[in-house]
Amino acid sequence: MFTRSVSLAAVLLFIPMLVPAAEAQEFGNAARGRAFAAQICSDCHQTEPGNAASPDSAAPPFTAVAKTKGMTAMALGVWLQTSHPTMPNIKLKPETMDDIISYILSLRPNRQ
Repeated sequence: MFTRSVSLAAVLLFIPMLVPAAEAQEFGNAARGRAFAAQICSDCHQTEPGNAASPDSAAPPFTAVAKTKGMTAMALGVWLQTSHPTMPNIKLKPETMDDIISYILSLRPNRQ
């Protein structure tokens, strides 16, 4: 019994080395996301890097969204799929959503 427990513990210790961390995986294309945001989102949001205000004061700049504490790709995905009273209901293809998420996350300061 002790040997089986030790073997199981050894296997469990090595599994993380074999499976890449989900947060380390890159997805989407930030350049395509930036272009899409400039075309579709910039009427309301400030989509470019920097501290400029959004054209619509109710729409947060993308840099502010990126700096939001706890903002993750998953949180952005939910945010982009949730209806907002002041936001048009835009249906995004999954790959387009990934591109926009990648772009927004690229605006974080001190990205690793």
